[in-house]
Parts: sequence; C-alpha cells; structure tokens
Amino acid sequence: MNIEQIREYCLSLPYATEDMPFGEDYLVIRICDKIFACIGLTRPDYFVVKCDPERAIELRERYPEIRPAWHWNKKYWIEISLTGSLDDNLIQTLIRHSYTEVLKKLPKRISKDLLKKQPILNFLQNNRS
Repeated sequence: MNIEQIREYCLSLPYATEDMPFGEDYLVIRICDKIFACIGLTRPDYFVVKCDPERAIELRERYPEIRPAWHWNKKYWIEISLTGSLDDNLIQTLIRHSYTEVLKKLPKRISKDLLKKQPILNFLQNNRS
C-alpha cells in the first residue's frame, strides 16, 4: 500500500475525518475528533497508528517494519514502514485495530450515541478481535 491507499482506506471507516492540525506535513485521520492514524506527507514511506501496548510489543518483535512511533507515546503508538514486506491485509488490520482502540476510549457520552449507529455496529460486528 502507498500513503494514498492508506488515506482512502482510513477514510472508508465509519465517521472517519481528516485534517492537518500539525501543519501541511502531516495528515491525521480521526474518529470523533480522536486521532487513529497519522500520515507524514514529507515521508511517504511510513505512517503511525494507535495500538494496544501488549500487541505493539509483539508486533515490534516480529516485524522490523514496525517500531515505536517517533514523537508519539511509544507505549500506544507504532510507526509502520511501507518500504518493507508487510502485506496490505496486515496493514489494513492494523488500521482497523487502531480505529477500534480509539473507539473503546471515547467518552461514554459520545460512545453511547455513536455505538447506536448502524455503520459503527456493522464495523464492530465485522471486526471482532
């Protein structure tokens, strides 16, 4: 996958939005104003996603393309290199995992209403981990 395909995939998730709060060099993808992916436009060979801390450790040990995210909380964020041999399915799985991690942490007042909406229900039904 390239960064444009990653952007398109992220934006295909229910209620995902994009903006550039860190300037023109970084595109962030959000759900309910919470970031679940960040794409460096000046370095199109990597992007950043949120990850469960235990899973992040396992992924970093298994794949050299996955490392702690620079300038992000390294416990929860991983940087994924697109120059290695990771397949598209794994990359998409990690994006969905990040999206789900952010959904789980939304404030109850937001998630209560959001979790009633059919697109989110369908996503959760199809992406049980």
